[in-house]
Amino acid sequence: MFDMFFASHQGSWAFVAALFIVAYFLFTSHKNKPGKILHMILRLFFIIMLVSGVGMLVQMGWPLVYIVKGILAVVMIGLMEMALGKAKRGENGIGAFIGVIVLLVIVALMGFNVITF
Repeated sequence: MFDMFFASHQGSWAFVAALFIVAYFLFTSHKNKPGKILHMILRLFFIIMLVSGVGMLVQMGWPLVYIVKGILAVVMIGLMEMALGKAKRGENGIGAFIGVIVLLVIVALMGFNVITF
């Protein structure tokens, strides 16, 4: 069961990163219809990522490093939604975009046990 959660979690992270970047640049280039479609698909992968992450947490016994990773991932999802919303409205969302990239790197490094505590 853990392997199923792990594979779906790892794959969803790859899709989340790619879909976010493509959707962001579609919105900034005023291609709202394809951007909106990718945004909806991105939200589906948010759900897959969160459910598989919680499943792994339960099976691993709630280790602190992964609880912190999960909290940072939820903050990153919020920043992604904020950056895409600003890009869709034509506002300056570069700060949120940079925040997403920074959190994405930190969370990925925590997931691969490069950052531990």
